[in-house]
Amino acid sequence: MINRNLEQIAGMCGAKWNKKDADVRIAGVGTDSRRVQAGQLFIPLVGDNFDGHQFVEQALKDGAAAAMWQSGREVPEALADAPLLKVRDTLKALQQLASSYREELYVRVIGITGSNGKTTTKDMVAAALGTAYRVHKTEGNLNNHIGLPLTVLQLDEETDCAVLEMGMSGFGEIELLTNIARPDIAIITNIGDAHLLQLGSREGIAKAKLEIVQGLQSRGLLLYNGDEPLLKAELATMELPEGLELQTFGLEDTNDWSAANIDIGAVSSSFTVIRQGEASDAPYAIPVPGQHNVSNALAAIAIGRRLGISSEQLRTGLAGLELTGMRIQPVRAYNGAMILNDAYNANPTAVRAAIDLVEKLEGFRKKWIVLGDMLELGPEEESLHYEAGAYVTPDKADAVLTLGKLSERTAEGAKANLAADDVTHFENKEELAQWLKARLEPGDLVLVKGSRGMRMEQIVQTLEAR
Repeated sequence: MINRNLEQIAGMCGAKWNKKDADVRIAGVGTDSRRVQAGQLFIPLVGDNFDGHQFVEQALKDGAAAAMWQSGREVPEALADAPLLKVRDTLKALQQLASSYREELYVRVIGITGSNGKTTTKDMVAAALGTAYRVHKTEGNLNNHIGLPLTVLQLDEETDCAVLEMGMSGFGEIELLTNIARPDIAIITNIGDAHLLQLGSREGIAKAKLEIVQGLQSRGLLLYNGDEPLLKAELATMELPEGLELQTFGLEDTNDWSAANIDIGAVSSSFTVIRQGEASDAPYAIPVPGQHNVSNALAAIAIGRRLGISSEQLRTGLAGLELTGMRIQPVRAYNGAMILNDAYNANPTAVRAAIDLVEKLEGFRKKWIVLGDMLELGPEEESLHYEAGAYVTPDKADAVLTLGKLSERTAEGAKANLAADDVTHFENKEELAQWLKARLEPGDLVLVKGSRGMRMEQIVQTLEAR
């Protein structure tokens, strides 16, 4: 983590401070007063419904070495002699501090964005690189304008590689993050339908994701999903940084990195790698199912090879992969039935990929697909839900259960291909879970997926409980 004295910190973020506090030592930063650790710099953020300044005094009592203070706010008498860094805007000061710290570090930064698969790809890249380097990756989903700066400031100066996830919901957000992180390598996993409400079209999504290029280091690498024509088309219209190298990965054999001999199981996948027409001598195995995850793994392998890691080391790293929860996480129901918990989030592209996975899995008595509402899809949300349901055919699944107002349209779409008795819609989550639990048998497979706001993991929890 960042370890500097207060004078150095002030210089890095453009703050004013009391000269007598110059030698106060800062070890890390925090924005949550409930989790302050000794020696930290407490940064009080301000939002529409909260103001962290009211917790500064308590944070200092709990061990914070110093705190930021935003101009325009009167310093209370109790803090008159406290070690405060006075800044115009605490959020911007946090971001500037992270940017300055990143420039002082000798670390390779891999930035990852995309509509789907960011977190899984982050985990894969970290697992691959961890066989040869000291790696730090974004924890959980700290991938926004607050989380990414905090992640950068967590880096130790001995870190070799930082794998940073970059999320967004609108234009300009990736540009901000990439200019803080200044990645040496950038990955774009894909272009889906997430954030259509904010960005208007898939072309807009592609443009927003490609903002990551603006922060790339000189002669950096952009590794992008070559199966997505929108990325190639948008790149052709951009003025790219001098010396930028472009490589593609994906399942189509026209990519620089592709796969063959793909074998998908319920809890794992295996494949061989094809690099510009030349196949790897041995297969790779990852402990997660799905062709889309094979594609994600190709990105990790490409990064590992670029940084000099052997194929044998990469196989070892990926075989020991541990994914962040609720991304096609295999768990067992109370009676032994297989559940694929993919409840972290959902959009049409991700739903189709999950349905394709279910289609390829064999040996189950019955395949159930449980789908909740997909949020933030904009004016076309009803038609997109209908199309997601219509994507399910009898060869892909045996039954579809839907939850939520928008998913009424998903159920209607599913009835276009499945018998009416095989499609059931629910408005109540617990009712759905108990209905399914009463009918679930040990040899069944259940996929559960929906947007974060639907909290579909509660259905999984009910199915697990004895």
